[in-house]
Amino acid sequence: MTSGRWMLVAWLIVGALAAGQRNYYAQFDGSCARIATIGITLASGPLNYIGLNPTADCKVPQPSK
Repeated sequence: MTSGRWMLVAWLIVGALAAGQRNYYAQFDGSCARIATIGITLASGPLNYIGLNPTADCKVPQPSK
């Protein structure tokens, strides 16, 4: 079980490095789409380096008038 945890940590670290190389942290504006894109990039880990470029588009419902 311990090796599985280390593999998960390594996977997330590689995803964090990929998000940093794409300047997602520097361009962070707090929007739903930016948060989701960073999260998807972290979760996809090393797959970012074989051509996966995950992005997200959030549409937050507006309150009724």
